Amino acid sequence: MKATQSPLFGSVDEVTERLASVGYLASTAVATTVYLADRLGKPLLVEGPAGVGKTELAKAVAASTESGLVRLQCYEGIDEARALYEWNHAKQLLRITAGQGNEDWDATRDDVFSEEFLLPRPLLTAIRREDPTVLLIDEMDKADVEVEGLLLEVLSDYQVSIPEMGTVTATRRPFALLTSNSTRELSEALKRRCLFLHLDFPDPDLERRIVLTRVPELPESLVDSLVRTVRVLRAMELRKVPSVAETIDWGRTLLALGMDTLDDEAVRTTLGVVLKHHSDQTKATAELRLN
Repeated sequence: MKATQSPLFGSVDEVTERLASVGYLASTAVATTVYLADRLGKPLLVEGPAGVGKTELAKAVAASTESGLVRLQCYEGIDEARALYEWNHAKQLLRITAGQGNEDWDATRDDVFSEEFLLPRPLLTAIRREDPTVLLIDEMDKADVEVEGLLLEVLSDYQVSIPEMGTVTATRRPFALLTSNSTRELSEALKRRCLFLHLDFPDPDLERRIVLTRVPELPESLVDSLVRTVRVLRAMELRKVPSVAETIDWGRTLLALGMDTLDDEAVRTTLGVVLKHHSDQTKATAELRLN
């Protein structure tokens, strides 16, 4: 049976206000989906291109609710030992060696497969926490398909089965948020367990407000120029288009350099803040017609 507890948010408006209080400006769709995931006790799967604020959403939910953040960073080759738990084999071997001749094997076995020798990884850590917790499973699409099977029990019943110790069930259900850059299709079984949210790059007005929130010292006219230029860059066929975080970094760069206009010279000297591939910089320079 799933753990029951008071919700983190009381309404959609409260989600919007509390996320804004930690610097995350959420659309109505985002706030509504976060509210429903919390109220229904469902994991939230957030898909979209890199750099649109998927990971930041999990961090903002944690910060705005004063919850602990437990992060599982997925990558090719990640396995159960890195995601759920593993045993401290070196310590077990020392214990077995020390007990040879002094006790029978049954006693030794029960001892080495106990809490003292268990190394919890992010999924088990989140399940066992009694304080409010946000479980971030980041870049799920980078993990192998087999890893999704490990998540089904965790995300369905918020429990982890440890053959040597039994089943560990959450006393307080974590707010689970999975992110995906859509580099591969996730399984239907995993998707069925989640609410779904697609995030794309914000519209100009929202991105402008985001930059002003994060870099309030910037003149509004400069923010307007910054957002327009970034949107032009995103429309180009680049290897990596600028993220929202890089728009903010660009604003901070201009502020640090004391620039009050985004003219050709300013773009040319600071383009490396938002474009990290030489081919992208060359293409942007040509299409923006910088001298």
